[in-house]
Amino acid sequence: MNEPLRLSKRMSELGLCSRREADEWIARGWVRVDGKVVSELGTKILPSQRVTVERQAAAEQSKRVTILINKPVGYVSGQAEDGYKPASVLVRPEARWKEDTAAIQFHPSQLRSLVPAGRLDIDSVGLLVLTQDGRIAKQLIGEDTSVEKEYLVRVQYTKPGTLPEADLRRLNHGLSLDGKKLLPAKVRWQNEDQLSFVLKEGKKRQIRRMCDIVGLKVLGLKRVRIGKVRLGDLPVGQWRYLREDEQF
Repeated sequence: MNEPLRLSKRMSELGLCSRREADEWIARGWVRVDGKVVSELGTKILPSQRVTVERQAAAEQSKRVTILINKPVGYVSGQAEDGYKPASVLVRPEARWKEDTAAIQFHPSQLRSLVPAGRLDIDSVGLLVLTQDGRIAKQLIGEDTSVEKEYLVRVQYTKPGTLPEADLRRLNHGLSLDGKKLLPAKVRWQNEDQLSFVLKEGKKRQIRRMCDIVGLKVLGLKRVRIGKVRLGDLPVGQWRYLREDEQF
């Protein structure tokens, strides 16, 4: 643990900011190591050295917004692809939820560097997080994230009878995708044609592929919760700001 590592990586590990933000702050002279300003990108430090940031960095970070969207079918999470629009085009003043209580004024600058913190595929609806804050992105999609994501999934069994209990247990723990065993999930019936899935990982089209393995066809998929933040009554196609009192 005493090997030197890049200052930007260390700042990310300490939860100060994302690596990209760290590089910005270093270039602006806003970062000190053991009390001395470090402005050279790529600088390496020891884990035992003390890292502090100037007040300007905290002020800059406090302006960064996190937006929650109830994504409709037909929009992609990230960059536009195959003629489909990204969900970020929904972030317009007229599509802001009327019941949003956050004391934040919309400004077009909030659309800069607004990135999706996690995927929600084109055929799925529900809670999608877009953020300018590298700390939140790291918390939700970093390698060591343990934030739960909850989905309601309408399904149809494609074989005679009903889904065997043994296959429901396999959905909870026992399936592999792409040659790797999946982390334990919490999967239970909500009613006769709807399952609740709670996952701590998010492989591409994971739920649809899990269901396919046990003979279930997914008819509809909606994300209703990420960590402690719920979709609630947010209407489809509308958005609101993450409030100061909310944490994932």
